[in-house]
Amino acid sequence: MENTLNNLPLNHKGVIKSLNNTGTIRRRLLDLGLVKGTIIVPVLVSPSKGLRAFLVRGTLIALRDEDSSNIKVSF
Repeated sequence: MENTLNNLPLNHKGVIKSLNNTGTIRRRLLDLGLVKGTIIVPVLVSPSKGLRAFLVRGTLIALRDEDSSNIKVSF
């Protein structure tokens, strides 16, 4: 099933299929290792629901929902 990263259920593995972000945020995501084929797992959701933490390549990173909604994943 293919969906966006912000809809991936907590503690479920997803595989990045594409990044539809542009500009500096795209460069930042690529530098953090969010490239096609990378396994990503959401582990935390902020109380305000606008921020989520993801485990990527052994590192915990936080992304805003507006940025993660532009990342296609399969799970």
